[in-house]
Amino acid sequence: MDNALYVGLSRQMTLQRQLDIVANNIANADTSGFKTEKPIFRTEPKSPARTADGPKPIKFVIDAGLTRDFSQGALRTTNSAFDLAIDGAGFFQIQTPGGERYTRDGHFRLDETGRIVTQAGQAVLDAGGAEVIIDPKKGALEIARDGSMSQGIEQVGRLGVVNFDSLSDLEKSGDNQFRNTSNQQPQPAPGSLLRQGMLEGSNVNPVLQVTDMIQVTRAYESLARMMESTQELSRRTVERLGRVD
Repeated sequence: MDNALYVGLSRQMTLQRQLDIVANNIANADTSGFKTEKPIFRTEPKSPARTADGPKPIKFVIDAGLTRDFSQGALRTTNSAFDLAIDGAGFFQIQTPGGERYTRDGHFRLDETGRIVTQAGQAVLDAGGAEVIIDPKKGALEIARDGSMSQGIEQVGRLGVVNFDSLSDLEKSGDNQFRNTSNQQPQPAPGSLLRQGMLEGSNVNPVLQVTDMIQVTRAYESLARMMESTQELSRRTVERLGRVD
């Protein structure tokens, strides 16, 4: 009976983890460039339990990580000169105190020094890995679909969009950004286009996420009832054994 409780508890722990991920997806349904996450679980056999058919391994459910859906979200128009959306694969390069980071969130702004930065003030990098600096006195900034930036007739640079051969090596690092955890180097994403005055929405489907939340909650409650029944059965068994002369 204790084995059933341990297995049930392991499953409850993974359901709690799944619920946290679903709740985070729902909370970021309106976050620009956010990507839906899903948990990965696996069973791990432990020491065998004695049964009528002989010893059999006990399989516990454990958290094995998560997967991330990098499919593109819907694009919406904002008409802001510093709002940018990537139409296709790839990421913007961001310079942070912890090193380069990568994001699909193109909600940028111009700081007091003329740099294009994130809302947190981190510098956006150009195709050569340098900070993008604009002189507002030269006129309005126009960004072409290939990333080239111009003010009037003068071209002032090219915004960088990069991609990776393996997206599984990207790890969340906060501020809707990713960190490269491998030795693979980012490569240009020539097939992708930039859309100025637009932002990419999240690819979260709120209806599916709410459905998942309901299913997880019901599974958790069902396990709780099963574990309570197991404990009650164990208690009654002990009481009956105690009455035996």
